[in-house]
Amino acid sequence: SSEMIKSALLETVQVSFNRISVDGDTSTNDTCCVLANGLAGNPVITEKGPDYDAFVEALRALCVELAKKMASDGEGATHLITCTVTGAGSEQSAETVAKSVIGSALTKAAIFGADANWGRVLCAIGYSGAAVDVNKIDVSFRSAKGQVDVCQNGAGIPFSEEEASLVLGEGEIEILIHLHMGQESAQAYGCDLTYDYVKINGDYRT
Repeated sequence: SSEMIKSALLETVQVSFNRISVDGDTSTNDTCCVLANGLAGNPVITEKGPDYDAFVEALRALCVELAKKMASDGEGATHLITCTVTGAGSEQSAETVAKSVIGSALTKAAIFGADANWGRVLCAIGYSGAAVDVNKIDVSFRSAKGQVDVCQNGAGIPFSEEEASLVLGEGEIEILIHLHMGQESAQAYGCDLTYDYVKINGDYRT
């Protein structure tokens, strides 16, 4: 029903399209809509329950995948960045931290340069406004080439620059943050900041 599909979309956009950023700017034209025409011939979902939950799960998987594609397709982007925050005191806190990190210009530039700069990640966590204890934060970078731990308990730890460069050389990079403040988690999606971003937007004319 229209009421249920609206509810499903509102649930879904919060964990997908509302958790992506290319450069922090938004547009008055940004729109997300979902339509149900009934052509599948399935029984109409008119209330929350197992059928509704199954639909929301499928819709969420689809929208998260589309959101990640939108982030990776940012102007001049060469890396998709997924920030996964765990150990937060609340889901809102985890989301706030994740969105702050993927929106950080310095962090995005570091990923472009294959620099495992945990200090820039901590900086973005610090100004996010989320309630955190910097002395408890762990940071790692992960890709298809492996994982490199770079920060534990809010301080840098020894790691191989060669290994970090290999990990960050992949097209999809995950920034892993453990806050050690609770049991909640969230993900946000962004892209790196490249020379081409400035060129594309600098050459643009209205």
